[in-house]
Amino acid sequence: MVADMKQRARRLSEPHVAPLEQWRETVASGRAMPHFDPFDGGACARLLILLETPRAMRGQRSSALRFVSRDNPSGTQRNLSRFLDEAGIARSHMLLWNCVPWVVHEPGAINRRLRRAEIAEGLDLLPGLLAILPRVQVVVLAGKVASEAGEVIAIQRPDVSILYMPHPSPANVCTSPRIGQSIRTVLSDAAARLE
Repeated sequence: MVADMKQRARRLSEPHVAPLEQWRETVASGRAMPHFDPFDGGACARLLILLETPRAMRGQRSSALRFVSRDNPSGTQRNLSRFLDEAGIARSHMLLWNCVPWVVHEPGAINRRLRRAEIAEGLDLLPGLLAILPRVQVVVLAGKVASEAGEVIAIQRPDVSILYMPHPSPANVCTSPRIGQSIRTVLSDAAARLE
């Protein structure tokens, strides 16, 4: 994983990622905000998947190098990666990001609920992100917090399809077989809209 992190860091200035990283630097305002994954489609992506917020990382400095990636060692990312593979969505076609893109949790703390002000601020940042993604055709909003972005996206980009799916966290997916099936259905629909 360390080698992958170093390789990702070296690729952050590549043309498909550089404009996103410049935007990220501007909006981070000194907060810990993971980088975009250069292994994904970057500014050329046709599918944007919005999750909630970066998870708390126990034992990791807030300044540690982090990426929003389907390869992250968490149950949510493992589930999402599996569902994306099942739907046949290529990495080069997608971009993964968070509705509230900075780390809200105190170092060493467990995940907590997002505050309304944090969600509102995250939603306010979305128009700037969408402006850097001219090829996006489909936006998938994963979970309750991300679903709040639907109206912002519809106003900013009426040309895109907006799909809603349950959050792929293990705690959510394990509650019912219907959750996993719903995620599969939405991602298959997203894949079909990219063809």
